[in-house]
Amino acid sequence: MRAATFGAMDGLVSNTALIAGVAAGADSDAVVLAGVAGLLAGAFSMALGEYTSVRTANEQVDAEVHVERRAFLKHPQAERAELVAMLVDMGMTEDTAARATDEIHRDEAQALNFHLVQELGVDPNEKPSPWVAAGSSFLMFAIGAIIPLIPYLLGFASLWAGLAFGGVGLMLAGGVAARFTRKPLWLGSVRQLAFGAVAIGATYLVGLLIGTTVT
Repeated sequence: MRAATFGAMDGLVSNTALIAGVAAGADSDAVVLAGVAGLLAGAFSMALGEYTSVRTANEQVDAEVHVERRAFLKHPQAERAELVAMLVDMGMTEDTAARATDEIHRDEAQALNFHLVQELGVDPNEKPSPWVAAGSSFLMFAIGAIIPLIPYLLGFASLWAGLAFGGVGLMLAGGVAARFTRKPLWLGSVRQLAFGAVAIGATYLVGLLIGTTVT
Protein backbone atom coordinates (compact mmCIF):
# COMPACT_ATOMS: atom_id res chain seq x y z
CA MET A 1 0.00 0.00 0.00
CA ARG A 2 2.82 2.41 0.84
CA ALA A 3 4.58 1.77 -2.46
CA ALA A 4 1.36 2.00 -4.48
CA THR A 5 0.22 5.23 -2.82
CA PHE A 6 3.62 6.85 -3.11
CA GLY A 7 3.90 5.74 -6.73
CA ALA A 8 0.52 7.19 -7.73
CA MET A 9 1.11 10.54 -6.04
CA ASP A 10 4.65 10.82 -7.37
CA GLY A 11 3.45 10.02 -10.89
CA LEU A 12 0.73 12.66 -10.70
CA VAL A 13 2.92 15.42 -9.28
CA SER A 14 6.07 14.80 -11.29
CA ASN A 15 4.41 14.31 -14.68
CA THR A 16 1.91 17.13 -14.26
CA ALA A 17 4.80 19.40 -13.29
CA LEU A 18 6.87 18.14 -16.22
CA ILE A 19 4.03 18.76 -18.66
CA ALA A 20 3.49 22.25 -17.25
CA GLY A 21 7.18 23.06 -17.51
CA VAL A 22 7.48 21.86 -21.09
CA ALA A 23 4.17 23.42 -22.18
CA ALA A 24 5.40 26.81 -20.96
CA GLY A 25 7.88 26.96 -23.84
CA ALA A 26 7.11 24.22 -26.36
CA ASP A 27 4.34 22.87 -28.62
CA SER A 28 1.95 20.02 -27.88
CA ASP A 29 4.08 17.37 -29.64
CA ALA A 30 6.98 18.15 -27.32
CA VAL A 31 4.61 18.00 -24.34
CA VAL A 32 3.38 14.53 -25.30
CA LEU A 33 6.93 13.28 -25.93
CA ALA A 34 8.15 14.68 -22.60
CA GLY A 35 5.11 13.31 -20.78
CA VAL A 36 5.53 9.77 -22.14
CA ALA A 37 9.28 9.87 -21.47
CA GLY A 38 8.63 11.10 -17.94
CA LEU A 39 6.09 8.34 -17.39
CA LEU A 40 8.45 5.57 -18.47
CA ALA A 41 11.55 6.98 -16.77
CA GLY A 42 9.70 7.66 -13.53
CA ALA A 43 7.91 4.30 -13.44
CA PHE A 44 11.12 2.33 -13.96
CA SER A 45 12.98 4.51 -11.47
CA MET A 46 10.29 4.06 -8.84
CA ALA A 47 10.15 0.29 -9.40
CA LEU A 48 13.91 -0.14 -9.16
CA GLY A 49 14.08 2.12 -6.12
CA GLU A 50 11.33 0.24 -4.28
CA TYR A 51 12.83 -3.14 -5.17
CA THR A 52 16.27 -2.11 -3.93
CA SER A 53 14.87 -0.50 -0.78
CA VAL A 54 12.71 -3.46 0.24
CA ARG A 55 15.38 -6.01 -0.73
CA THR A 56 17.99 -4.17 1.36
CA ALA A 57 15.64 -3.95 4.35
CA ASN A 58 14.93 -7.71 4.10
CA GLU A 59 18.65 -8.47 3.91
CA GLN A 60 19.19 -6.39 7.04
CA VAL A 61 16.54 -8.45 8.81
CA ASP A 62 18.25 -11.67 7.63
CA ALA A 63 21.56 -10.37 8.99
CA GLU A 64 19.96 -9.65 12.38
CA VAL A 65 18.48 -13.16 12.40
CA HIS A 66 21.95 -14.59 11.77
CA VAL A 67 23.47 -12.53 14.60
CA GLU A 68 20.70 -13.49 17.02
CA ARG A 69 20.95 -17.18 16.08
CA ARG A 70 24.69 -17.15 16.79
CA ALA A 71 24.00 -15.51 20.16
CA PHE A 72 21.51 -18.29 20.96
CA LEU A 73 24.16 -20.92 20.24
CA LYS A 74 27.05 -19.24 22.04
CA HIS A 75 25.27 -17.57 24.97
CA PRO A 76 21.95 -19.36 25.63
CA GLN A 77 21.81 -18.39 29.29
CA ALA A 78 22.50 -14.74 28.54
CA GLU A 79 19.71 -14.73 25.95
CA ARG A 80 17.36 -16.35 28.45
CA ALA A 81 18.23 -13.77 31.12
CA GLU A 82 17.73 -11.01 28.57
CA LEU A 83 14.23 -12.22 27.78
CA VAL A 84 13.34 -12.54 31.46
CA ALA A 85 14.43 -8.93 31.98
CA MET A 86 12.34 -7.77 29.01
CA LEU A 87 9.23 -9.55 30.31
CA VAL A 88 9.76 -8.06 33.77
CA ASP A 89 9.98 -4.62 32.18
CA MET A 90 6.64 -5.37 30.52
CA GLY A 91 5.02 -5.84 33.93
CA MET A 92 5.43 -9.55 34.77
CA THR A 93 6.77 -10.78 38.07
CA GLU A 94 10.20 -12.39 37.87
CA ASP A 95 8.79 -15.89 38.52
CA THR A 96 6.14 -15.49 35.81
CA ALA A 97 8.70 -14.06 33.39
CA ALA A 98 11.04 -17.01 34.07
CA ARG A 99 8.27 -19.54 33.39
CA ALA A 100 7.20 -17.70 30.25
CA THR A 101 10.80 -17.62 29.05
CA ASP A 102 11.12 -21.37 29.58
CA GLU A 103 7.97 -21.93 27.53
CA ILE A 104 9.14 -19.62 24.72
CA HIS A 105 12.64 -21.13 24.58
CA ARG A 106 11.35 -24.67 24.11
CA ASP A 107 10.99 -23.79 20.42
CA GLU A 108 14.18 -22.15 19.16
CA ALA A 109 12.54 -20.62 16.06
CA GLN A 110 9.73 -19.15 18.17
CA ALA A 111 12.21 -17.82 20.73
CA LEU A 112 14.37 -16.29 17.99
CA ASN A 113 11.39 -14.52 16.46
CA PHE A 114 10.19 -13.31 19.84
CA HIS A 115 13.60 -11.83 20.67
CA LEU A 116 13.78 -10.05 17.29
CA VAL A 117 10.30 -8.61 17.67
CA GLN A 118 10.92 -7.39 21.20
CA GLU A 119 14.47 -6.09 20.67
CA LEU A 120 14.31 -4.72 17.12
CA GLY A 121 10.63 -4.51 16.27
CA VAL A 122 10.98 -6.77 13.21
CA ASP A 123 9.37 -10.12 12.45
CA PRO A 124 11.35 -12.24 9.96
CA ASN A 125 8.15 -14.10 9.06
CA GLU A 126 6.48 -10.93 7.80
CA LYS A 127 9.02 -9.53 5.35
CA PRO A 128 7.44 -7.65 2.42
CA SER A 129 8.07 -8.84 -1.13
CA PRO A 130 10.42 -6.58 -3.14
CA TRP A 131 8.74 -7.77 -6.36
CA VAL A 132 5.29 -6.76 -5.13
CA ALA A 133 6.60 -3.38 -4.00
CA ALA A 134 8.33 -2.80 -7.35
CA GLY A 135 5.35 -3.93 -9.42
CA SER A 136 2.78 -1.90 -7.53
CA SER A 137 5.02 1.15 -7.59
CA PHE A 138 5.59 0.87 -11.36
CA LEU A 139 1.90 0.37 -12.13
CA MET A 140 0.59 3.14 -9.89
CA PHE A 141 3.24 5.63 -11.02
CA ALA A 142 2.29 4.93 -14.63
CA ILE A 143 -1.41 5.38 -13.85
CA GLY A 144 -0.75 8.64 -12.01
CA ALA A 145 1.59 9.94 -14.71
CA ILE A 146 -0.78 9.26 -17.60
CA ILE A 147 -3.71 11.19 -16.09
CA PRO A 148 -2.45 14.72 -16.98
CA LEU A 149 -1.55 13.41 -20.45
CA ILE A 150 -5.08 12.27 -21.25
CA PRO A 151 -6.26 15.54 -22.88
CA TYR A 152 -3.16 15.62 -25.11
CA LEU A 153 -3.55 11.97 -26.09
CA LEU A 154 -7.18 12.68 -27.01
CA GLY A 155 -6.13 15.57 -29.26
CA PHE A 156 -6.86 18.49 -26.91
CA ALA A 157 -3.59 20.46 -26.81
CA SER A 158 -4.58 22.40 -23.72
CA LEU A 159 -2.33 22.89 -20.71
CA TRP A 160 -5.33 23.92 -18.61
CA ALA A 161 -7.09 20.66 -19.43
CA GLY A 162 -3.98 18.72 -18.44
CA LEU A 163 -3.70 20.68 -15.21
CA ALA A 164 -7.38 20.06 -14.47
CA PHE A 165 -6.96 16.30 -14.97
CA GLY A 166 -3.83 16.33 -12.83
CA GLY A 167 -5.57 18.33 -10.11
CA VAL A 168 -8.51 15.95 -9.98
CA GLY A 169 -6.11 13.02 -9.85
CA LEU A 170 -4.21 14.58 -6.96
CA MET A 171 -7.40 15.16 -5.01
CA LEU A 172 -8.54 11.57 -5.58
CA ALA A 173 -5.15 10.16 -4.56
CA GLY A 174 -5.09 12.33 -1.45
CA GLY A 175 -8.63 11.27 -0.56
CA VAL A 176 -7.84 7.57 -0.97
CA ALA A 177 -4.71 7.89 1.18
CA ALA A 178 -6.70 9.76 3.83
CA ARG A 179 -9.31 7.01 3.90
CA PHE A 180 -6.67 4.40 4.75
CA THR A 181 -5.15 6.62 7.43
CA ARG A 182 -8.59 7.53 8.83
CA LYS A 183 -8.08 11.24 8.23
CA PRO A 184 -10.81 13.55 6.83
CA LEU A 185 -11.13 13.01 3.06
CA TRP A 186 -11.29 16.73 2.33
CA LEU A 187 -8.08 17.32 4.27
CA GLY A 188 -6.17 14.65 2.39
CA SER A 189 -7.48 15.89 -0.96
CA VAL A 190 -6.77 19.57 -0.34
CA ARG A 191 -3.36 18.90 1.18
CA GLN A 192 -2.25 16.78 -1.77
CA LEU A 193 -3.59 19.33 -4.25
CA ALA A 194 -1.75 22.14 -2.46
CA PHE A 195 1.55 20.27 -2.39
CA GLY A 196 1.16 19.37 -6.04
CA ALA A 197 0.27 22.94 -6.99
CA VAL A 198 3.51 24.23 -5.46
CA ALA A 199 5.64 21.78 -7.44
CA ILE A 200 3.68 22.32 -10.66
CA GLY A 201 3.71 26.10 -10.34
CA ALA A 202 7.44 26.21 -9.68
CA THR A 203 8.17 23.96 -12.66
CA TYR A 204 5.94 26.02 -14.93
CA LEU A 205 7.75 29.23 -13.95
CA VAL A 206 11.14 27.67 -14.61
CA GLY A 207 9.93 26.41 -18.00
CA LEU A 208 8.55 29.84 -18.82
CA LEU A 209 11.82 31.55 -17.92
CA ILE A 210 13.93 29.07 -19.89
CA GLY A 211 11.58 29.27 -22.86
CA THR A 212 11.74 33.07 -22.86
CA THR A 213 15.54 33.03 -22.60
CA VAL A 214 15.92 30.55 -25.45
CA THR A 215 13.51 32.50 -27.63
